[in-house]
Amino acid sequence: MVLVIVAQIIHGLVTNDFFAWPRFSYWFARPVILHGLVVTIEVAALSAVVGLVGGVILALMRLSKNPVLQVVSWIYIWLFRSIPLLVLLLFLYNFGALYKSLSLGIPFGPGFLHFDESTLATSLVIAVIGIGLNEAAFAAEIVRAGILSVDQGQREAASALGLPRSHEFRRVVAPQALRAIIPPYVNQLIGIVKATSLVYYVSLIDLFGAVETMGSTYSGDIIPLLMVATVWYVILTSIISVIQYYVERHFARGAVRSLPPTPVQRVRRGFAQWRAARTTTAVA
Repeated sequence: MVLVIVAQIIHGLVTNDFFAWPRFSYWFARPVILHGLVVTIEVAALSAVVGLVGGVILALMRLSKNPVLQVVSWIYIWLFRSIPLLVLLLFLYNFGALYKSLSLGIPFGPGFLHFDESTLATSLVIAVIGIGLNEAAFAAEIVRAGILSVDQGQREAASALGLPRSHEFRRVVAPQALRAIIPPYVNQLIGIVKATSLVYYVSLIDLFGAVETMGSTYSGDIIPLLMVATVWYVILTSIISVIQYYVERHFARGAVRSLPPTPVQRVRRGFAQWRAARTTTAVA
């Protein structure tokens, strides 16, 4: 039954002229689409770095014994988890309406450095900062949960061995916490890739922006263009998922006695079993 439904869906995709697959092939690797794809990758990568660094700092602040750091971290996480990403991006995009220039100097005194907000905050900078600030709030909770998942006895054993706090965290806590951090954080990375589609609203032409621009010019190709964007997003998220699999497999070495076979190893094993079965049948 499932195979019949899948076959019908595939048949509909292939035979429906409305999808215009020749136009899909035409647009798939056009320079304007590839340029937007590169911008999407740049924004996603830079935002992921900003989000991860900010998330780690916020998580350590939440776990510190300093009440001021705890409160500051909690307020940041609460605030940025509450603001929709599109609203945050649009607010940053219009930040110049509040402050025409930024200055660094003595509080309530003369400034030493002056920056023009319009030249400093480009669309790329706004996109990276906006997505990065948003993702840092979610990454902080992921990192904090991963650190708390490490058994307290592990830390006590490290302290009993005389390890300094920095060595204790780096050699005992972090390797075990990463097993709990990586799966949900990779989901966040996939979310970042998809969130880049919002940067079109701050005048940055990414993959979605390129598709939207071409769709407004060539209105008859809107469906093929949307399919192009869909396929490229699926490719990007699939690559991240493959990387996740091998990273998780690497960090699982100390937790399981034997690692599960990789997809390539499964294919090779299945092919070897198939050949062995054929040989046995031929001999019989």
